[in-house]
Parts: sequence; structure tokens; C-alpha cells
Amino acid sequence: MTSVAMLSLHTSPLAQPGEGDSGGMNVYVRELAGALAQAGVPTSVYVRAWTKGLPQRVTVEPLFEVIHVPCGAFDLEKEDLPGIVGEFAEWVGDDIARNDTAEVLHANYWLSAVAGHTLKHQLGLPLVSTFHTLGRVKALGGDHEPVERVEAERGVIACSDLLCASTAVESDQLVRLYGADPARIEIIPPGVDRAFFSPGSQAGARRALGRSLGAGPVLLFVGRIQPLKGLDLAVKALAQLADPTAQLVVVGGASGVEGASELERVQKLVAHLGVTDRVHWVDPQPHELLSTFYRAADVCLVPSRSESFGLVALEAAACGTPVVASAVGGLLSLVENRRSGRLIGSREPADWAVAIDEILGNPGLHAAMSQRSLGLAGGFGWSATAGRLRRAYADLAASRQLTACGAL
Repeated sequence: MTSVAMLSLHTSPLAQPGEGDSGGMNVYVRELAGALAQAGVPTSVYVRAWTKGLPQRVTVEPLFEVIHVPCGAFDLEKEDLPGIVGEFAEWVGDDIARNDTAEVLHANYWLSAVAGHTLKHQLGLPLVSTFHTLGRVKALGGDHEPVERVEAERGVIACSDLLCASTAVESDQLVRLYGADPARIEIIPPGVDRAFFSPGSQAGARRALGRSLGAGPVLLFVGRIQPLKGLDLAVKALAQLADPTAQLVVVGGASGVEGASELERVQKLVAHLGVTDRVHWVDPQPHELLSTFYRAADVCLVPSRSESFGLVALEAAACGTPVVASAVGGLLSLVENRRSGRLIGSREPADWAVAIDEILGNPGLHAAMSQRSLGLAGGFGWSATAGRLRRAYADLAASRQLTACGAL
């Protein structure tokens, strides 16, 4: 069975999602690596050692290990990580060569992809790249990235043997914004673990949370607190809802260099709008416990300015919770507008409030959206994701024909 070295330089599948730079990509890497291992694919995930005392190798389950790479100071900000990509690649290359542990490289995020680009040429191994976010796409949403990132992405896209896109929208972005060869793109959506994320009693979920949520409707925001995720828009929409008893539960923590200032800004906004008693702050939760929050909610809000996929929307749908989301990126594939939830094309709080009010004020519509959400989520599974990648890895390893740099 083809063995894979999975690169996840900046964030570990063992880290707590919702803290620091940990988020949907952590879940993706952990769930995918586990599903690959269960399909018989030996998977070694290389991550930067981000804190003291980590064992160099952690066996998560048979055929799935996490390897902590010593490079750079523990307290490096994400923005400083480009400076240690070379050191990371050198260590990983030596480890792979010494232990003969990989036939395919699979890089996640642009930093890992740059390291993977180096390793491809050093080791003569095919490179699969999954970007999760793209610099030019973020810029379109108002979050401008350094030109060095965009140029690095362009170089990796030109040299990757396979580009893994989560949705047709992302595939189109790779072609339209970076000139990628469509023949080297495969659309392989992430999955959702329906053993954890499934429907359940809303009343029971609210009791289990043990929080004073009251009798009013509950909105839910799950994610890292940073400008990109749009928590301020959720708060403004809450303040404009017709039902003054509606509440917003925020599960997540500050993330990135702007995280602390964004959290402070949103907290001031909450006070200014007079909704302090209606916003409940919850620390980041273990991934498997999030299902209780989804079940407790009437509507899940995903007001991101950009999303390559949007696992939160899929997890909420798997629990039968209607989603109101921005009409961007992968969310276009996860929410069927007016059937499983609402897609909002504007960033005007009033537009969001109207859409939320429509769902909260119509029990029949809410029930229909809940059922449609379950049907939509049923089409996603990690075993299917792993199965498609396993076949792709095997084809790449067997062909032994690597894409030459400058192929675009």
C-alpha cells in the first residue's frame, strides 16, 4: 500500500481546534490521516514542534503517526514561519530518506507546500498539494496577503503533481487566479464524522451544556476569532433580530496576530449594541464535543469573508441545524439556499437578520431545512475522501513521472 508523508508545518492534528492557529485544517489532517490509516495507507504527519516536552513521534493509531519536527522558536508567530520552512524541509527530508517512509508527499497549506516543493526535488517523490486557503482569494475578500505568499503559491501550483480542491469553486479559483492546469486538479471534498455529528434532542443538548441560555432561540458561532471569520457581523445581526430573547453562543478563541484585538473589538461592539446579556462566550472545545453545541442551536452562523470549504457548516448540517452563511467559496457547496439554510451575498447586518428571522419565525421552514441539511451532509464521509486520495496516491507512485517546474 502506498505510504504518504503528510506535511502540516504550522498546525498539528493533535492541537485543540479554535485556539491559536488551530482550526478546520487540524480537523482535516487528523480525520483524513485516520481514515487513510484505516484504509491501510501508512501515514506520517510532520508538524513543527510548537511547545516544549513533545515526544518526537506519537502513534495516534496503527499506521498513523505524528512526527514533531524541531525547527524555530516555540513562540514564533504564524507570520514568521516562512523563515523556518527550509529548516523544516531539511529535517523532514533527512527523516524520510533515513527511514524510507514515504512514496508520496501531501502538503497542507502554502507553507507546507513550499516545503513539499523542495522535498519533491530532493527526494524525487510526487507532490499532492491542498491549500485550504489561497492568498488571492483572501485578497478578494479584503484580507490582503504578502506578495511573497502569492508568488510561492503560484510556484507550487505549477509544480504540484496533483492539486486537491475541496469544491468546484476552489478548482475554478486555482485555474482562474493562478493558471493551474485543470488536468492536474481533482475535486475531493472533506468528510464529516457522523458518529459524532448527528441529530439529537435540542432540549437534552441545552441541559447538557449546563448554561443559562433561557427559553429564546439560540444562534451559534464556532470558529477562531479573527477578522476573516466575521464574528462582528453575527453580533450586529443578533442586535437587529425581531425576537429580543434570541441569544448568540460563541465557541472559539482569539487567533493570529489580529486575534486579541479582534476579540476586544467585538466585545466592545457587544457592549455598545446592548446585547451583553445575550452573548455567551465559550472557550474552544474538543472537536467531538461540538455536536452538543450544534444540537442546542436553532441556527448556525458562518459569516466568514472567505472559506475554501467550511467544515463548521457541514458539521452543523450533519446535526440537522440550519446554517446561515456567507455566499463565498466552499460554503456555496454546503448550503442550499432556501432549502437547507440561507446564503447571504451581502455583509449588511440587516440582510442577515431578515434571513435568520425568517427561519426562527417559521417552524415548518426550520423543520424542512433541518431535514434537507441531514440529506446534504449524508453525501460527505471521511472514508470516501480517503478512498479517493488512496487511489490518487497509488496512481502517482506508480507513474513515476513527475510534473516539471514551469509547466504552466
